[in-house]
Amino acid sequence: MSPVGAITRKEIRSYFVSPIAYVVAAVFLLLIGLLSYLAVLSVSNRSLQMLRLQGNMPELNVNEMVFRPVFENMAVVMLLVVPILTMRLLAEEKKLKTMELLLTSPVTIADIVLGKFFAAFTIFAGMLALTASGALALVPFAEFRWTPILTAYLGTLLLGGLFLSAGLFASSLTENQIISIMLSFGFLLIIWLFGWAGQLFSDTVLGAILTYLSPIDHFLNMIKGLIETKDLVYFLAGITFSLFLTYRVIESQRWRS
Repeated sequence: MSPVGAITRKEIRSYFVSPIAYVVAAVFLLLIGLLSYLAVLSVSNRSLQMLRLQGNMPELNVNEMVFRPVFENMAVVMLLVVPILTMRLLAEEKKLKTMELLLTSPVTIADIVLGKFFAAFTIFAGMLALTASGALALVPFAEFRWTPILTAYLGTLLLGGLFLSAGLFASSLTENQIISIMLSFGFLLIIWLFGWAGQLFSDTVLGAILTYLSPIDHFLNMIKGLIETKDLVYFLAGITFSLFLTYRVIESQRWRS
């Protein structure tokens, strides 16, 4: 097994040894389930009202009225939940004084960074896959298109990867897991607010730059069913840049130790 695979497997195992994975998954699925239920209930009530007024069952766009709001709200939930998945990845290594042992083992810094990232990404992808049960449950009762849903899941995976890489970078800066959460949330909130700042400086070069640097528009495009090169490049570049920053932080700490 490659060093990256060994570190990934070790980290995944550590997630399930502690209650972190179970608690985060339970909270995430509970919130997404509640949001999905409220979206379906809202559409159901609206269709009944239109049935009473028009006398026939209206045709409703389930993709736009149910799934799109759920994915939009899922991004907000991820903003709060994802930092918990990454808080311990490197901060705990420093606190337990095992970081020096890891750095002197026959693995590279890139192996460490990628292994820990892939472990957190695997846990997140598993949590996200469980939310698909909501869409499957609606199959007997409503007609909708699967292509925009699959595109939205791809966008959510990429957004989650961006959040996880930023959280890993935050975890590399401290040995305190609470500080790691706060730094991660702060980083994510800042890039999230770039979109609002871009609207304030609309029709300017600065506004265009801020809008592009925000994940909001890129994510919204994908949950609409659109896959554009600029959106894929944004997420992949953001993940790569955050992992590179993490690499540089660990490298600088190794030389200081």
